Amino acid sequence: MKKKLLYAFIAVVLAGCGSSTKIGEIRSRELAATLALSRGEIEEERRVIASKRDTTSITDDSGNTILLMKAVKDDESGEMVATETLDAAVITARFRNVAERHGKVDLRFEIIVPAEMQDSKWQLRFYPDMYILADSLRLESVIITGSDYRKGQLKGYEQYDRFIRSIITDTTRFIDLRNLEIFIERNIPELYRFKRDSSIVSDEQFLSYYGVSEKEAIDHYTNRIAIRRNEHRKAIRDKMYRKYVKVPIKKDGIRLDTVIRNLDGDFVYHYTQTVRTRPKLKRVDIVLSGEIYDGDKLIYNMARTSPLSFYISSLSSFVDSREKYLKKVIERRVSANSACYVDFRSGKWDIDMSLGYNSDEMGRIKDNIDQLLKDSTFDLDSIVIAASASPEGSSAANDRLSERRAQAVAGYFQEYIRHFRDSVRKENASFELTVDENGKESMRKAEPSDIVPEIKFKSRSNGENWTMLTTLVNQDSTLSAKDIKAYNRVLTIRDADARENALRSQPSYRYLREKLYPRLRTVKFDFYLLRKGMLKDTVHTTELDTVYMAGIQALKDREYEKALTRLKDYNDFNTAIAYVSLDYNASAMAVLDKLEKTPQVNYMLAILYARKGDDRRAVKHYVDACRQDESFIFRGNLDPEIYVLIKRYGLESQLGENNI
Repeated sequence: MKKKLLYAFIAVVLAGCGSSTKIGEIRSRELAATLALSRGEIEEERRVIASKRDTTSITDDSGNTILLMKAVKDDESGEMVATETLDAAVITARFRNVAERHGKVDLRFEIIVPAEMQDSKWQLRFYPDMYILADSLRLESVIITGSDYRKGQLKGYEQYDRFIRSIITDTTRFIDLRNLEIFIERNIPELYRFKRDSSIVSDEQFLSYYGVSEKEAIDHYTNRIAIRRNEHRKAIRDKMYRKYVKVPIKKDGIRLDTVIRNLDGDFVYHYTQTVRTRPKLKRVDIVLSGEIYDGDKLIYNMARTSPLSFYISSLSSFVDSREKYLKKVIERRVSANSACYVDFRSGKWDIDMSLGYNSDEMGRIKDNIDQLLKDSTFDLDSIVIAASASPEGSSAANDRLSERRAQAVAGYFQEYIRHFRDSVRKENASFELTVDENGKESMRKAEPSDIVPEIKFKSRSNGENWTMLTTLVNQDSTLSAKDIKAYNRVLTIRDADARENALRSQPSYRYLREKLYPRLRTVKFDFYLLRKGMLKDTVHTTELDTVYMAGIQALKDREYEKALTRLKDYNDFNTAIAYVSLDYNASAMAVLDKLEKTPQVNYMLAILYARKGDDRRAVKHYVDACRQDESFIFRGNLDPEIYVLIKRYGLESQLGENNI
C-alpha cells in the first residue's frame, strides 16, 4: 500500500515538473498563437528564394572585384568547392482587400496554435478583438481544452451533482414514521384501522380523528437536526458550486470550444466574421490575445498579435456625384376654373337668388373671387363666363339664351367686384405723393384700381349641354336599361333639333325634362391670373433634383435598398450601381447596355458577365476598361469577380506590360 502511494506521489510530482518545464519554455520563447489570412481565396503567402551567403568581396590593386565564398569538401570528388545556402523566405501578408456585397463583408482569418502550446492539462483561451472606425468589439472566443482538463471540469460537475442530490426535498423523510405509527396504533386504534398497505394515512383522516393534537404529534417525531442540516446544504449551494466547479464549461459567447486529444501538430481554426458596412468604413483590424489556464489558475498570458487589416472595397466608390437639376418652366399666365349650377326659369335669363340653390352657388363663386383678389402670388386678370342650356326648344334659340344668361351672370359679378373695390377703398384709403413738372409736390388720393385692379369679363355661350345630359342619363338609377338604350339610340341623330323632337316621343321624356334638364343650365367660370411682378410670359429655371441627390447619398452610405427606390426611375449609371450592389444583375445589365461604354460602364459589365460565368465577355469588358483608364488595372484586385479572371487568365502580367 505504501508503495502505491509513493508511486502516485512521484507521478504527480513528475507531472507537475513536466508542466512547469513546458510553461517555462513557452515563456522563454514567448510563444503565441498567430493570426493569418485564410488561404484559398487570395494567395497570401509568396515564397521567394533568398540566398543566405557566407561571402564577402574585396577589390585588388588593379581595381578588380574578387568574390570570396565559403568552401566545403565535395563528398564524391574530395575537392573544396564554393557553396552558398539558399533558404525559402516566407512573406506572409498582414492585410487583404475584401469586397463588400449586399451591405456586408465577410472577414476570414485563421487562428494557428503551435503544438508546443498545447497540453492535455491546460485550457487555451483566445480572444479576437475587432477594431472598426472608432470602436472596438470583442468577438466570440475560441477555446481549446485539453482532454485531462475537460475530465477535471466534468469531475467537478459530478461532485456538485452528488451534493445537490444530497439535499432532501421530501419533507416526510424528516419524520420518524415508524414510531408515529406505533403511537397511533396504541392511542388511536380507530384511526389505525384505516391502514392498508401504507404505513401512513391521509391528512384528512388524521385531522378528522386526531383533532388539534396532530401538529404536536408530528413535531414530536420530526428530526430537527436533519432539517437544519438540510437547510444548511440549501444555503451553501452557490458556495459548493464554486468549490467543485472551479472552471465552468461556457456555452455563451463562444465560437468554438473543442477538446484536444492528439497533441501532435498545430491547431488551425478558420474564423469568419460577418460585418455590416456603414458610411466611412474602409478598414477593419483584427488583433488576437490569449491565455493559458491550468485549472482555475492563469499560468500564461499571451502577447497580443500584430493586427490583420482588411481594406473594404465597395462599388459605391464608382458613384457619379455630379448634381442633377430639374428643368422647370414658370408661366406668367395661369388659369383656374370652377362651375356652378344656376337655376333659370324656362326661356329666362334673369338671375333669381330665391330660385333653387342659386344663393349658395353664387356665394361659392364669390368666395373664389375673394380668395383670388387677395392672393399674394397672382393678380386676377380676367374671367370668362360660359353658360349652357337644356335642349328643349330650337338649338339657335338656346344658343342665344345661354349667351344672355352668361352676360347676366357676368354683369352680376361685375357689380359685385365694383362694390368689393369700393369697400376696399374705404378700408384702405390712402394718399400718394406726386411731383409736377416744376418740381412741386402734392398729395393725390389713391384710386380703387390701384388697390384692386380692373378685371375683364368675357361671356360666351356653350349652347345645349348634350354632353352632360348623356352622362346623367347613363348614371341615373331610376331609368330602366330600356330607357337608357332608347336615349342612346336617339343620340345618334346628328341634327340637335331633330334629336330633341325624337326624344320627346320617348316614355322617359317627362322625367328627363323635370329632373335632369334643370341640371344642364350650368355656368362655367375660367379665371385667368397673372403672376405678380413677372413681365415675361415664360421663365425657365433649374432646380436641384433632391430625390436624385438623396439616392446618391444613400449609395455612398451603402443603403442600397433606399438608394434604389430613389434612383430606379432614372435608369442611369448610379441606378446600375444600386442594382449591381443588390445582385439584381439582369436589371443592371439592361441599364448598362444602353449607356455609353465608358471605363466605368465596361468595368461594371465585366463584373456582371463574370457573375454569369461568361468569361470571354467579362475579360473583354475588363480589358476595354483598362485600355480606357489604366487605374482599373489596380482596381481589378479589389473585386473578387475580376480578381478570379486576372489569376485565371494571367491578365496581370499582360496588363502590367502595357500591352493594353
